Amino acid sequence: MDKAGVDRVVLSYPTSDAHMRMGSLAKVVEIYNERVSAILKLRPERFIGAAILPVNDKEAMLDEFKRSTHELGFRAVSLATSFDGVFLDDERYFPLYEKAQKHNVPVFVHPQIIKPIGSSSVEDPLLTPVIEYIFETTMCVGKLLVSGVFKQFPGLKFIFAYFAGVTPFIANRYDATYSMLRSINFVKDLHDVPSAYFKQIYVDTSGDKTLANFISSLELFGPKHILWGSDYPAKRDIVSSMEVLNRLELSDDDRKNILGGNLERIFGEVKL
Repeated sequence: MDKAGVDRVVLSYPTSDAHMRMGSLAKVVEIYNERVSAILKLRPERFIGAAILPVNDKEAMLDEFKRSTHELGFRAVSLATSFDGVFLDDERYFPLYEKAQKHNVPVFVHPQIIKPIGSSSVEDPLLTPVIEYIFETTMCVGKLLVSGVFKQFPGLKFIFAYFAGVTPFIANRYDATYSMLRSINFVKDLHDVPSAYFKQIYVDTSGDKTLANFISSLELFGPKHILWGSDYPAKRDIVSSMEVLNRLELSDDDRKNILGGNLERIFGEVKL
C-alpha cells in the first residue's frame, strides 16, 4: 500500500471453497470475521472491512449482519454471486437487503468460483476464471434486474467486481431487446429500461488497465459509480491500474472520486 501510494483499502472476501474443506460455511464466517475484525481494530485508519455471512441460513445471516456491523466493526458485507446454485435474486436475501438499505451498508459482490456458469460444459484453469467468472457476475446482475430487486431496493448499494462482468457491453442490447419484446407483450414490465436500473449499481475496476473497459463503464455507470480496485494479490501491478485513469478524458474531480472519493462518500453514508 505504501509503495503504491494507497492510503486505505477495503478488505473483501474473494469467494473460495474454504467451507467445503472446513466443514461448514458458518465455521468460515466465524474465523474470517473474527480475524479481519482484529485487523480493523488494530489499524482502523488503513482498513475497512466487508464481512461475510452464512447465506445458507436465513436467520443466522441476519444475526451475523447485525453482529459484524454493530460489534465487529465491519461497514460492508461481501457476497458471492451465487451459493450452492442460488443467485442473489432469491427471496432469502430480501430481509438482508432491507437492513443493508436502511443502514446504507454497501454489498460487495464477487463471482462464485465453485461451479460458476459454464463450468458444467468446460472446466479449465484458464478459461474458467477468465470467462466463467465474468459471466457468472453478468448473470447475477441480469437476475437481479428481471426479479425486480433493483426496483424494490433502489437505495441499496451493490458493488460488483470487474465492471459487473460484460454488463456495460450488452446494456444497449438489453434496452433494445427489452423494448422489442415488450411491444409484443413477451416479457414482463420492468417499469423502465434495463440500463436505467444498471445506473444504480457500483462497479470496481479489479486491477484492470484496459481503456475500452473503462470507457464503456463510464458511459453506462458514470464516474460517480466506478470504484478503483486493485484485485490484489491476484493482480500485483497496482500503480498501472491507477495510472490508466490519466489516459482517460476525465476531470480532476472524477479521477479523484474513482480513486477513492466515491468510496469515501459511500462509507460516509453508512448509519450503524
